[in-house]
Parts: sequence; structure tokens; C-alpha cells
Amino acid sequence: MTQPVSAESAPPRRTDAPAAAPAGTQAPRSEAGKRVSEETYWTRYYLEPDIQYEWNDGVLEEKPVSDFETYCIYVWLLRLLDTFLKAKPLGKLVGLDMGFRLPLQNKVVIRKPDLAVVRNDNPGVLLPVDVAYHGVYDLCIEALSTTKPAHIHRDRVQKHGEYAAGGVPEYYILHADAERRAFYSRNDSGLYEPIPPQDGVIHSRVLPGFRFRLADLLAQPADEALRDDPVYADFVLAGWRADRERAESERLRAEAERVRALAAEREAEQQRRRAEQERRRAEELAARLRMLGQDPDTQAPPDS
Repeated sequence: MTQPVSAESAPPRRTDAPAAAPAGTQAPRSEAGKRVSEETYWTRYYLEPDIQYEWNDGVLEEKPVSDFETYCIYVWLLRLLDTFLKAKPLGKLVGLDMGFRLPLQNKVVIRKPDLAVVRNDNPGVLLPVDVAYHGVYDLCIEALSTTKPAHIHRDRVQKHGEYAAGGVPEYYILHADAERRAFYSRNDSGLYEPIPPQDGVIHSRVLPGFRFRLADLLAQPADEALRDDPVYADFVLAGWRADRERAESERLRAEAERVRALAAEREAEQQRRRAEQERRRAEELAARLRMLGQDPDTQAPPDS
């Protein structure tokens, strides 16, 4: 049965991480499979600095590590999502293994997706002080680890069912092998159905306008190429234009400051020259008066 959320078992706000082990001590051993209460998980294991744990209805599950090629796909998609959300601010991008609690029909799980998005209209508000999300993500992304069959099963079967039952509208599984990737959208029946590619392009339903070419997950084209690609230009070009406009604005502002500085220098030079002319005129007048045998200090200055 679903466990009630008590003050002790609720996801934390700002929380200090467990103290690091003293220098010279052995690396901690994984405690995956250990049974702990939800309260113990939040207070002892959730922010464990050395090993990332999820919590599956009382059992600790260690988050596995993906291979480097899959990691590169993850980083490229993260950057693309970040670019999209800057051009079209529909929500917030969340990483750093920020967990969220899913009270399901027959159990409670706490999962830490590798990447997630919270839409601005999500009733679960994401606060700056949060170290866990107090709602249900709109998009969860997992970078699949194939080091053990259990890791594959957890993302492709277990989390697939949990995220769908918990109400996550979209779920992506990333991997270097195209056969192991998957992109799901939750239907009206609460079940995931694959997002059908359109001409090889995945279109997000939860983030209207966000899309990516499946082949580009491996190709990972640079930003310059994306600006000229009709798949991405709508949001990459918008961000590029904004950056260019900011740069142009800064250039114009700097140019205006330079012009003002030059004008001030010219004005100062003109004042210096006028003062120099006045000094010379005074010296010439004094010299003429001395030639006439008069004391220049007693003479009134001539009318200008």
C-alpha cells in the first residue's frame, strides 16, 4: 500500500550532505540491496557523496554508470534542451541527480533521473533551495547503463512502469545503440506509447517545438551547423540571434562610450588651448607695457 508522507519522510529542501570520509580511509562499499526506511534514506543516503542511491519501496538501489559514448549523447541532448529552454522558456532543466518521490498504487519509490524538465505550469513548484523535487517531472531522461542485465531492466522495464504510473508525461532512454534507445509519451490511459519519429525526427509533446534528429544523437553536430538546419533553426537560431543582438548592443554601447570619451578629450584640449592663448596674450601685453616703461601689474586689462 502507498505509504503516507510524514514530515520525516518528505523530500528535503536545503540539506547538508553527509560528512566526507577522512582522508586515507577506504572507498565506501556499496550498500545496494540494503533495506532502510524512507526517513533513513532521505537523511543518510539521499545525499551520499560517493555513491548515488535510489530508493525502491524500502530497498537501496545504486545508480549505475553509463559508457562514454552514451554520456556524450546525454551531454549533447542536455545542451540542446538548454538552448531550447533559453529561446522558449517553457520550464526549467534539472540535473545533478535531483530525486523525486512517486507514491504508486502498491509501493513508493524515489528516483533520480539523469536529466529532467519541470514545466512552468507544473503545480509542483521547483524552489531555488530544493535539493529534491516536490512534484512529478514533466520529462525524465535516463542514460542507459548496460553493464548488468539488471541495470537495463531497471530503466527499460521498471522505471518505464513507475514513471508512467506516477504521471510523468514523457520518458526518454538514451544509449549509443539505436536499438536500446526509446522515447515515450503518456497517453490518456496512463500508459506509455512510443513517440513515432517524423522523417527521423522526434518531436516532444510536453515541450512543444522541441525536436531532434535521431541520427544527430550520434553525429552531435556543432551549434554552427544547427543554426542552418531547419530541424533546429527555430530555437537555435533564435538563441544565436539573441546572443548576436546582445553582442551588437554591447559593441554599440562601447562605441558610444568611446565617442563620448573622445569628445571630452577634445573639449579638454580646446579649453587647454584657450587657456594657453589667454596666457600668451597676457604675456605679450605685459611685455609691451614694460617696453613703454609702464608697470603691467597696475594696468587694467584691456576690454575684450
